[in-house]
Amino acid sequence: MTQPAYARGENSPDLLTETIGATLSRTVESFGDRVALIDRAAGRQWTYQEFHRDVRALAAGLVRLGVTSGDRVGLWSPNRFEWVLTQYAAAEIGAVLVNLNPAYRQNEIEYALTQSGTSVVLAAERFKDSAYASMLGEARPKCPELREVVLFESPEWTALLAEPSAAEAQQVASIADGLHPDDPINIQYTSGTTGHPKGATLSHRNIGNNGYMVGQLLDYTENDRICLPVPFYHCFGMVMGNLAATSHGAAMVIPAPAFDPEATLAAVSEYRCTSLYGVPTMFIAELALLDERGDSHGFDLTSLRTGIMAGSPCPEQIMRQVVDRMHMGEVSICYGMTETSPVSTQTRVDDRLELRVGTVGRVGPHLEIKVVDPGTGDTLQRGETGEFCTKGYSVMKGYWNDPEKTDEALDGDGWMHTGDLAVMDDNGYVRITGRIKDMVIRGGENIYPREIEEFLYTHPDILDAQVIGVPDEKYGEELMAWVRLREGATDFTVDDLREFATGKIARHKIPRYVHVVKEFPMTVTGKVRKVQMRAEAADLLGLGPGDGGA
Repeated sequence: MTQPAYARGENSPDLLTETIGATLSRTVESFGDRVALIDRAAGRQWTYQEFHRDVRALAAGLVRLGVTSGDRVGLWSPNRFEWVLTQYAAAEIGAVLVNLNPAYRQNEIEYALTQSGTSVVLAAERFKDSAYASMLGEARPKCPELREVVLFESPEWTALLAEPSAAEAQQVASIADGLHPDDPINIQYTSGTTGHPKGATLSHRNIGNNGYMVGQLLDYTENDRICLPVPFYHCFGMVMGNLAATSHGAAMVIPAPAFDPEATLAAVSEYRCTSLYGVPTMFIAELALLDERGDSHGFDLTSLRTGIMAGSPCPEQIMRQVVDRMHMGEVSICYGMTETSPVSTQTRVDDRLELRVGTVGRVGPHLEIKVVDPGTGDTLQRGETGEFCTKGYSVMKGYWNDPEKTDEALDGDGWMHTGDLAVMDDNGYVRITGRIKDMVIRGGENIYPREIEEFLYTHPDILDAQVIGVPDEKYGEELMAWVRLREGATDFTVDDLREFATGKIARHKIPRYVHVVKEFPMTVTGKVRKVQMRAEAADLLGLGPGDGGA
């Protein structure tokens, strides 16, 4: 008998009913002498007592700077210890942390600061080819509410971290006591493909609980150390990483300011990390480094137990290698979006490998999920492909100062419509088959690129693959495969692909075009930019919106 594609998560453990600052205080009471934070590049580490001391000092410094509850505080920096201190200091006094993408350019930073009404920005002076200090200087006259910019390592930053007086400490404690878990605490701008990004507004309850539940499902304790090469400005780093750690007494390990496969594996080895996070492209780079180094790679990864692969669909072949070669037998797949704090589904550490490589898990505690017809909104049956929706404590409060976009994403019953295509099986496990906007309609036939990408990963010369639709006069759309080749592979042509695929997948699913690249266009969070790929493909093939191809 068929079942509706709907599932509700378990009711345990109980939801946290406190602010992020209160959760941190409880952890400090229990695990004050345990390591809280390690910054490998800075050569520094903190116990929970030391970390809490510096968080409280920075919170008092922000109050001296005139920051009050509800004020927006921008944070513009790669991964470094100052980012983590600021995250918790802002939460301590009810300031709304505005996460600023390290890759932002002038127009983007000015838009985010103006749209959010940010009054204070804490920032690195520069990173890579981005001179944050000069860009912020140029932005100040155009951002009417921006009144203070404090750069890390400056005298002003040192002053913010000065030991607070007894009166200042009492003032911070009084502010913290007056906060409510449903207060907004964070604005994260989603990387929209059209128009301006939208500021997903999240509360203590949203992200504090999501980090806690993710950690619970990974069996985190005070004995865990989590290596975090994923960016803090995104939920993956600051929620699934930092908040999962601090709600369990685990340690946060920053391997480098930005992703570096060698620094990441070295951090795991040096600090005996038990957990490692990454998007698929990060794990691919780490595995490639292990291949390059051979048996003498010098990285001892035997301390690893678990971790998370998320951020974009996880190739099955890569997942299997992570389990087998990196000792991550309890690695988990998480799925969600910024607007849902972010995790909606997660595989469990005791799930069969087939589930952990073939699905994004099942619904998390205290959440509801369903798969609906994108046109009618009706709940489909299990086994049918439709739009994934989620509901519960994790769903954002809305888009900052944008009620129209909020109403488009959240329906009247509180369901978040993700735009992702999904299938739920009889046991409630979910497979993400692509984005509604990525689905290719070839001659009236719906084709899901994810299925073809998984097939291409089985080719011995292909390291990574992405499939997109390109315009075609006859069929409306045709398939194009972009591929990255393994070391030593010299070429891969359409004829090679046809020979490999014929008889294994349906003919209409065999891509008509192949493009070999060294790298895919990516966002800073490691997601492939298929919109950019489609634009470049049209130029490569000499196609316009209505043109065919040879």
